[in-house]
Amino acid sequence: MNYLAHAVLAKPNLYSLTGNLLGDFCKGMALDTLHPDILAGLRNHRATDSFTDQHPEVRQLKTLFSPIRRRFAGIALDVLFDHFLIRHWQQFYNPTFADYKQQLYTDLAAAEPLMPVAMAHTMRSVRTHDWFSSYQQLPQLGLALDRIASRIRFAHQFAGIIDEIQPQYTAMEQSFLRFYPQLQQHIKLLALEA
Repeated sequence: MNYLAHAVLAKPNLYSLTGNLLGDFCKGMALDTLHPDILAGLRNHRATDSFTDQHPEVRQLKTLFSPIRRRFAGIALDVLFDHFLIRHWQQFYNPTFADYKQQLYTDLAAAEPLMPVAMAHTMRSVRTHDWFSSYQQLPQLGLALDRIASRIRFAHQFAGIIDEIQPQYTAMEQSFLRFYPQLQQHIKLLALEA
């Protein structure tokens, strides 16, 4: 899952939000120095990723990508799942997505002092460039995926992966709609955060 899903699966406090988004930014950190609620959020992040990576729906979706792009299927699906989450927001959550997003951006700004520098920089970009609005439409989602591809420092065929998503869009959407409630239930039952 990508940033939006990790954020919405967090508890409604800045420590949990920070921990749930920390997964991609904690390499080399002394985790034992983290606030206990941030650490619990990080555990929640890792449980979310583990469940997602091992889920049969997600494994099946990865096979829909061509061999030259399959290596990046997990990254593409993470971002695509945020797109589907926004698209079907009202099916899973009560406040409107616009209201949730506004509160999330406010919370991300308030949580910056809790974040490592690279994370704070990325989350500032999420807010100032309104990433989640760009995830709502497929062409902009394709541009977001291409921006991710441009940051990879070795030769690859990741750019243009949206061309492989578009013909499989409906099947991927239906898989997400079966998978996401199971993820919600799994995280709820694990109860890693107080």
